Amino acid sequence: MKATNHCLASGFVSFLGDVFWHEANHREVSFAGSFCEVLSWVKGEVLFWEKMLCACSGEQFKFEEPPQSPESLATRDFSASGLSSRTTGDWDLGSKFDDIQVDEAESTLKEALSLNYEEARALLGRLEFQRGNFDAALQVFQGIDIRNLTPRMAKAIVERIRHRKPRVKGDSYVILNVMSLHSVSLLTEAILLKARSLGELGRFREAAKECKVILDTVELALPNGMPGEIGEDCKLQEMFHKALELLPIFWTKAGYLEEAITAYRRALIKPWNLDPERLAGVQKSLACTLLYCGVEATLPPQLQVWGPTTPRNNTEEAILLLLILMKKVALKQIKWDPEVMDHLSYALSVTGQFELLANHFEQAIPGLYGRAERWYLLALCYSACGQNEEALNLLKKVAGCSEARNKPHFLSFLLGAKLCSLATAHAHEGIEFSRKAIDLVSDQCEHFMGQAHKFLGVCYSGAARASISDSERTVFQRESLNSLNHAALNWKEDPDVMFSLGLENAVQRNLDAAFSHTIKYSDMVAGSSVKGWKLLALVVSACFGPRPQRRVEREQM
Repeated sequence: MKATNHCLASGFVSFLGDVFWHEANHREVSFAGSFCEVLSWVKGEVLFWEKMLCACSGEQFKFEEPPQSPESLATRDFSASGLSSRTTGDWDLGSKFDDIQVDEAESTLKEALSLNYEEARALLGRLEFQRGNFDAALQVFQGIDIRNLTPRMAKAIVERIRHRKPRVKGDSYVILNVMSLHSVSLLTEAILLKARSLGELGRFREAAKECKVILDTVELALPNGMPGEIGEDCKLQEMFHKALELLPIFWTKAGYLEEAITAYRRALIKPWNLDPERLAGVQKSLACTLLYCGVEATLPPQLQVWGPTTPRNNTEEAILLLLILMKKVALKQIKWDPEVMDHLSYALSVTGQFELLANHFEQAIPGLYGRAERWYLLALCYSACGQNEEALNLLKKVAGCSEARNKPHFLSFLLGAKLCSLATAHAHEGIEFSRKAIDLVSDQCEHFMGQAHKFLGVCYSGAARASISDSERTVFQRESLNSLNHAALNWKEDPDVMFSLGLENAVQRNLDAAFSHTIKYSDMVAGSSVKGWKLLALVVSACFGPRPQRRVEREQM
């Protein structure tokens, strides 16, 4: 037995040496250093297996169940300095094992001490990739005949998973002429590293094709998805998951957006044992691609399984995915991701579903948003769907006594001023909102300063029209013109400021100023505004008709 084992080990070492020197002679990159390191390590492993086989031949130990096919020497992990060996388990020769036969142990050891040409290339390619030599790694990986290996890999996955089911104690068998799962994992890793090398070299289309080979091979063997029996001790599942994630990324970088969307959908339609966070990441990436890619990719007929409720376009499919993610967050299956809510807000806004968006802001877990921010977001939703009174009630809470101790929320005050400027009944409240916004805004922020003064001027104008006292009306009209002129100085490009100035000057019978600002407004909007032409007609008619001020005021009311 010992002689047989020594012979196997010697043959393996000789073969590995031939492979290394073959690569060194046919490539510009020298593998002499790598070979010496691997050879030294392999000799130590051979001595270890000899001791193990001798122990088993003496029947001193019994195994409780036949050991899994251990990793081949090529599947060991290597550190940056060369090779950091990772054994498949701590074999304690002092412990006892039950019900194992010597021939089964010998068969397992033979498998562990075997290394074919493709596995050797995979090992060399991994070493080069870890060192950052992507061109050299790619040259090694291209020597692996993937086309002829994929059928064998698919067969090995089917057979190995079929025989990994729980067995009766003492029932053992050896699968002949079938690759081990560790060999399949090694070759899968080689394909994945080849794809990553191509990606590092900017050849994204070829990288995507290599990732697709992994998906096609595994899906051929597992048409119904990844079973749980694969186990965490095998790298196959992890390599496959990485390929699932990288395939759409490579297609996107290559500019093939439809193929990227198809790859994302392919990762989601079957159970591939993705952990919740990784699955959520794929769903989020697909939703983002559907929203912003600019390519309409309708669902294929085989995926339209919901009948009339099937998403009809990219936006609807993205909304469905984002709603699923929000439900997972509510159930605490995944962590809170603010980007999901941002994308959902955009998707529901462009489709006009503001009430649904408001419901999701209300259902958000406490603590994700501050009270003022939540009220502001809800007010935005309600104002967008025309419910200005409800929006104002929420904004009044932000300006109320309950929030006096907290940091003032500038955007809430600005939105409140805007909503109040739309209704004369809320003019006085709008003045308060505008003054609070002006007190908070910095002089350096000309845009917000101009907006705040514009709303203040419009609210003063509304308050003047609603005022009973002539003296009070005069004060409000003067403040209105001052605020609007201040807004025009801060933000001259705002056509609404010019229109408000023209209207207010017309009401106060400043017809020359009204005509000038109305013409400026019309030029800013390229004559496309109906209300601008109406105001201009009123101003011109007021210049020549009888009792012009009363007519302008009547039209304004």
